[in-house]
Amino acid sequence: MNTRPPAYDRQAVQPLRKELTQVGVRELLTPEDVDAVLSRREGTVLLVVNSVCGCAAGGARPGVMQALQHRVIPDELATVFAGMEHEAVERARSYLTGYPPSSPSIALLKDGEVAMILERHEIERLSPEDIARELKAAFDRFCCRPGPSIPQEQFEKIVPQRICGSQIPPFSSP
Repeated sequence: MNTRPPAYDRQAVQPLRKELTQVGVRELLTPEDVDAVLSRREGTVLLVVNSVCGCAAGGARPGVMQALQHRVIPDELATVFAGMEHEAVERARSYLTGYPPSSPSIALLKDGEVAMILERHEIERLSPEDIARELKAAFDRFCCRPGPSIPQEQFEKIVPQRICGSQIPPFSSP
C-alpha cells in the first residue's frame, strides 16, 4: 500500500498512463508488483519510468510506443509513474543500480541486469523517432519475443497526449 499521497490528481494523469497501457505495457503500482516483474533473472524487461513532464509527452512515451511496433520486443513491458505510486517507483529505481533517479527514463533489463538505459538528460534532446531507433537497436541485440506489442491497425488509432506537468495541477487533499 502506498503511504504517501500522489503528487497529481489521478484523473488528470490517467491519459498519460493510458498511452503506455494501450500498447501492452503493464502498470506496476506497488513494490510487490515491481518485484514480481523486475526480480526475474531470465529474459528481458522494458521498464518505463513515466512522468508528467514535457519530455515524457514529447519524446519518451511516443518513442516507446513506436519501438513496441518493432518485429522483436522485450519479454515483459512494465511502467511505474513518478509522482504517483511513490513506493513502487522507489522500488523500480532500486533495480537500476548505478543510475541516479531519472523521470522519465527507459531501461531494458536482461537477465536482471540493466542492458541499456535512456535517462532524462538523453530523452530531453531526442525526438520520439530517435528514442524508438535506440530502443529498437537494443531490442534487436537483447530480445527475442516477436513483436509488435499490438496490431498495427490498433496502433494507428492511438493519438499521443501532448500535455506536460505544467498543465496538470498538483494534487491537494481536501
